Amino acid sequence: MSWGDNLKNKNGLLKKKKNGFSLLELLIVVAIILIVATIAIPSLLRSRQASNESAAVANVRNLNTAQVSYSSTHGTYGTIADLISFRLLDDRYGNPNFNGYRFTVALSGGNRNYTAFANGVSLTTSRYDYYSTPDFVIRYSTTATRAPSGLTGFPVQ
Repeated sequence: MSWGDNLKNKNGLLKKKKNGFSLLELLIVVAIILIVATIAIPSLLRSRQASNESAAVANVRNLNTAQVSYSSTHGTYGTIADLISFRLLDDRYGNPNFNGYRFTVALSGGNRNYTAFANGVSLTTSRYDYYSTPDFVIRYSTTATRAPSGLTGFPVQ
């Protein structure tokens, strides 16, 4: 007996054998999957942003620690390349996209002062930018659009 054969029920009436799912059933399943995805994807992106931001704060803290080590040896602060070459930082800090952030160091005052920046690569990977100076306090960006409302330049809690 092949799949397309008709079967007789107990009353002797012909009954078609049911094969697979109907188009309507498949459309309902696809619609449910799309609804669940619509609900889940934004929260997944927010979770990813939050984890990237936490990692950025931790990485700026590591950068500050590396600057202390470098300055105790050399008497001045160093660039990212200096810190990487002396193995005080991982070489990922030199990448343009490290956990959704780009890390830079601006030296001033004859390399006796610095500002370390963690700037988000895109709005999908990060909401906020961070910076730190030799006082080792990590702050939100001074740009109002890249800091929480009313917290530009304030320390991260």
